[in-house]
Amino acid sequence: MAVTLRLAQQADADALLSRSPLALMIGMLLDQQVPMELAFTGPYTVAQRMGVAELDAGTIANQDPEEFAALFAAKPAVHRYPGSMAGRVQQLCRFLVERYGGRAEAVWRDAPSGAELLRRLNELPGFGPQKSQIFLALLGKQLGVRPAGWREAAGAYGEDGSHRSVADITDAETLLQVRSYKQQMKQAAKAKKKAGS
Repeated sequence: MAVTLRLAQQADADALLSRSPLALMIGMLLDQQVPMELAFTGPYTVAQRMGVAELDAGTIANQDPEEFAALFAAKPAVHRYPGSMAGRVQQLCRFLVERYGGRAEAVWRDAPSGAELLRRLNELPGFGPQKSQIFLALLGKQLGVRPAGWREAAGAYGEDGSHRSVADITDAETLLQVRSYKQQMKQAAKAKKKAGS
Protein backbone atom coordinates (compact mmCIF):
# COMPACT_ATOMS: atom_id res chain seq x y z
CA MET A 1 0.00 0.00 0.00
CA ALA A 2 1.70 3.17 -1.18
CA VAL A 3 -0.86 5.45 0.51
CA THR A 4 -0.12 7.16 3.81
CA LEU A 5 -3.12 6.91 6.08
CA ARG A 6 -3.79 9.46 8.83
CA LEU A 7 -6.27 7.57 10.98
CA ALA A 8 -4.26 7.42 14.20
CA GLN A 9 -2.95 10.99 13.81
CA GLN A 10 0.38 9.66 15.10
CA ALA A 11 3.21 9.11 12.61
CA ASP A 12 4.53 5.68 13.67
CA ALA A 13 1.05 4.24 14.16
CA ASP A 14 -0.14 5.62 10.81
CA ALA A 15 2.96 4.24 9.08
CA LEU A 16 2.10 0.75 10.36
CA LEU A 17 -1.54 1.10 9.23
CA SER A 18 -0.35 2.28 5.81
CA ARG A 19 1.93 -0.71 5.17
CA SER A 20 0.08 -3.48 7.01
CA PRO A 21 -3.40 -4.61 5.91
CA LEU A 22 -3.64 -6.68 9.10
CA ALA A 23 -2.90 -3.67 11.30
CA LEU A 24 -5.55 -1.67 9.44
CA MET A 25 -8.12 -4.44 9.87
CA ILE A 26 -7.33 -4.75 13.59
CA GLY A 27 -7.63 -0.96 13.97
CA MET A 28 -11.07 -1.13 12.36
CA LEU A 29 -12.05 -3.95 14.72
CA LEU A 30 -10.96 -1.87 17.73
CA ASP A 31 -12.90 1.19 16.50
CA GLN A 32 -15.84 0.98 18.89
CA GLN A 33 -16.55 2.74 22.18
CA VAL A 34 -13.19 4.54 22.11
CA PRO A 35 -11.92 7.60 20.21
CA MET A 36 -11.00 6.73 16.62
CA GLU A 37 -7.38 7.76 17.07
CA LEU A 38 -6.98 5.43 20.05
CA ALA A 39 -8.49 2.52 18.11
CA PHE A 40 -6.15 3.00 15.15
CA THR A 41 -3.11 3.51 17.38
CA GLY A 42 -3.91 0.13 18.97
CA PRO A 43 -2.16 -2.07 16.37
CA TYR A 44 1.08 -0.10 16.79
CA THR A 45 0.85 -0.39 20.58
CA VAL A 46 0.27 -4.14 20.27
CA ALA A 47 3.26 -4.52 17.92
CA GLN A 48 5.49 -2.57 20.32
CA ARG A 49 4.42 -4.66 23.30
CA MET A 50 4.96 -7.88 21.33
CA GLY A 51 8.42 -6.61 20.39
CA VAL A 52 7.81 -6.87 16.63
CA ALA A 53 7.94 -4.41 13.74
CA GLU A 54 5.10 -6.12 11.83
CA LEU A 55 1.95 -7.87 13.04
CA ASP A 56 1.41 -11.46 11.94
CA ALA A 57 -2.01 -13.14 12.11
CA GLY A 58 -0.56 -16.58 12.87
CA THR A 59 1.58 -15.27 15.72
CA ILE A 60 -1.34 -13.39 17.28
CA ALA A 61 -3.69 -16.35 16.83
CA ASN A 62 -1.26 -18.59 18.71
CA GLN A 63 -0.60 -16.24 21.64
CA ASP A 64 -1.65 -17.48 25.06
CA PRO A 65 -5.07 -15.78 25.51
CA GLU A 66 -4.34 -14.64 29.08
CA GLU A 67 -0.95 -13.21 28.15
CA PHE A 68 -2.43 -11.45 25.11
CA ALA A 69 -5.23 -9.99 27.26
CA ALA A 70 -2.60 -8.79 29.78
CA LEU A 71 -0.71 -7.12 26.92
CA PHE A 72 -3.94 -5.25 26.02
CA ALA A 73 -4.61 -4.31 29.64
CA ALA A 74 -1.13 -2.92 30.45
CA LYS A 75 -1.22 0.83 31.08
CA PRO A 76 -2.17 2.67 29.00
CA ALA A 77 -4.72 0.07 27.93
CA VAL A 78 -5.06 -0.63 24.20
CA HIS A 79 -8.86 -0.39 24.52
CA ARG A 80 -11.54 0.52 27.03
CA TYR A 81 -12.42 -3.21 27.17
CA PRO A 82 -8.97 -4.80 26.93
CA GLY A 83 -9.91 -8.38 27.78
CA SER A 84 -12.82 -8.79 25.39
CA MET A 85 -11.10 -6.87 22.57
CA ALA A 86 -7.92 -8.94 22.91
CA GLY A 87 -10.10 -12.01 22.49
CA ARG A 88 -11.79 -10.54 19.43
CA VAL A 89 -8.45 -9.69 17.83
CA GLN A 90 -7.28 -13.28 18.34
CA GLN A 91 -10.57 -14.60 16.95
CA LEU A 92 -10.16 -12.40 13.86
CA CYS A 93 -6.57 -13.57 13.36
CA ARG A 94 -7.56 -17.24 13.72
CA PHE A 95 -10.25 -16.72 11.07
CA LEU A 96 -7.73 -15.07 8.72
CA VAL A 97 -5.30 -17.97 9.20
CA GLU A 98 -7.96 -20.60 8.55
CA ARG A 99 -9.72 -18.88 5.65
CA TYR A 100 -7.10 -16.64 4.02
CA GLY A 101 -3.71 -18.09 4.91
CA GLY A 102 -3.19 -15.32 7.45
CA ARG A 103 -3.26 -12.59 4.80
CA ALA A 104 -5.72 -9.79 5.58
CA GLU A 105 -5.39 -8.34 2.07
CA ALA A 106 -6.56 -11.66 0.60
CA VAL A 107 -10.04 -10.68 1.83
CA TRP A 108 -10.24 -7.99 -0.83
CA ARG A 109 -7.47 -8.73 -3.33
CA ASP A 110 -9.57 -10.72 -5.83
CA ALA A 111 -13.09 -9.62 -4.86
CA PRO A 112 -15.03 -9.49 -8.15
CA SER A 113 -17.65 -7.03 -6.91
CA GLY A 114 -18.48 -4.65 -4.10
CA ALA A 115 -21.28 -6.95 -3.02
CA GLU A 116 -18.91 -9.93 -2.74
CA LEU A 117 -16.36 -7.87 -0.83
CA LEU A 118 -19.06 -6.73 1.58
CA ARG A 119 -20.12 -10.36 2.06
CA ARG A 120 -16.51 -11.34 2.89
CA LEU A 121 -16.13 -8.44 5.34
CA ASN A 122 -19.40 -9.37 7.04
CA GLU A 123 -17.94 -12.84 7.68
CA LEU A 124 -15.03 -11.43 9.67
CA PRO A 125 -15.38 -11.95 13.44
CA GLY A 126 -16.25 -8.63 15.08
CA PHE A 127 -17.39 -6.99 11.83
CA GLY A 128 -21.10 -6.19 11.76
CA PRO A 129 -22.92 -4.70 8.74
CA GLN A 130 -22.04 -1.06 9.55
CA LYS A 131 -18.36 -1.74 10.33
CA SER A 132 -18.08 -3.77 7.12
CA GLN A 133 -19.55 -0.95 5.03
CA ILE A 134 -17.23 1.61 6.64
CA PHE A 135 -14.18 -0.60 6.04
CA LEU A 136 -15.25 -1.18 2.43
CA ALA A 137 -15.55 2.60 1.99
CA LEU A 138 -12.10 3.07 3.54
CA LEU A 139 -10.59 0.53 1.15
CA GLY A 140 -12.26 2.18 -1.83
CA LYS A 141 -11.71 5.82 -0.95
CA GLN A 142 -8.16 5.66 0.39
CA LEU A 143 -6.54 2.44 -0.84
CA GLY A 144 -7.91 2.16 -4.37
CA VAL A 145 -9.72 -1.14 -3.74
CA ARG A 146 -12.63 -0.53 -6.08
CA PRO A 147 -14.37 -3.62 -7.41
CA ALA A 148 -17.49 -2.95 -9.47
CA GLY A 149 -20.29 -1.52 -7.32
CA TRP A 150 -18.10 -0.80 -4.30
CA ARG A 151 -19.72 2.58 -3.57
CA GLU A 152 -23.20 1.07 -3.66
CA ALA A 153 -22.10 -1.79 -1.39
CA ALA A 154 -20.62 0.70 1.07
CA GLY A 155 -23.95 2.56 1.22
CA ALA A 156 -23.88 6.14 2.51
CA TYR A 157 -20.25 5.62 3.65
CA GLY A 158 -19.21 5.28 0.02
CA GLU A 159 -20.60 8.66 -1.01
CA ASP A 160 -18.03 10.98 -2.51
CA GLY A 161 -17.31 14.06 -0.40
CA SER A 162 -19.02 12.78 2.74
CA HIS A 163 -17.56 13.02 6.24
CA ARG A 164 -19.42 10.19 7.95
CA SER A 165 -16.71 7.80 9.08
CA VAL A 166 -13.07 6.88 9.39
CA ALA A 167 -13.14 6.24 5.61
CA ASP A 168 -13.17 10.03 5.15
CA ILE A 169 -10.30 10.94 7.50
CA THR A 170 -7.23 12.13 5.63
CA ASP A 171 -5.87 14.77 8.05
CA ALA A 172 -6.62 16.60 11.31
CA GLU A 173 -9.29 18.78 9.66
CA THR A 174 -11.29 15.88 8.23
CA LEU A 175 -11.02 14.11 11.59
CA LEU A 176 -12.81 17.07 13.17
CA GLN A 177 -15.45 17.05 10.41
CA VAL A 178 -16.16 13.35 10.95
CA ARG A 179 -16.26 13.81 14.72
CA SER A 180 -18.72 16.70 14.28
CA TYR A 181 -20.93 14.56 12.03
CA LYS A 182 -20.95 11.72 14.57
CA GLN A 183 -21.89 14.12 17.38
CA GLN A 184 -24.76 15.47 15.29
CA MET A 185 -25.99 11.91 14.68
CA LYS A 186 -25.83 11.11 18.40
CA GLN A 187 -27.76 14.26 19.29
CA ALA A 188 -30.39 13.50 16.64
CA ALA A 189 -30.75 9.94 17.97
CA LYS A 190 -31.14 11.24 21.55
CA ALA A 191 -33.74 13.78 20.47
CA LYS A 192 -35.65 11.10 18.58
CA LYS A 193 -35.55 8.77 21.58
CA LYS A 194 -36.71 11.55 23.89
CA ALA A 195 -39.57 12.44 21.55
CA GLY A 196 -40.68 8.82 21.48
CA SER A 197 -40.59 8.29 25.26
